[in-house]
Amino acid sequence: MAGIETGLVALAAGLAVGVGAIATAWVQSNIGAAGMGLMAEKDGKETQVLIMLALPETLVLFGTVVAYLILTT
Repeated sequence: MAGIETGLVALAAGLAVGVGAIATAWVQSNIGAAGMGLMAEKDGKETQVLIMLALPETLVLFGTVVAYLILTT
């Protein structure tokens, strides 16, 4: 590849990771706010909130895998 194709491939890989990271941050902020409210009202829910905060991280991992596939294909 040469020229504009290389730039477009790099842009696509960057978008794959970047959009996933932004979406993860947005979702985790909402989960964190709701989780703090839940823990303020009920005891023993810390583990559930922690699990719910960890689940959106898979978006970044999927974005990284997609970026890797884009760059190696």
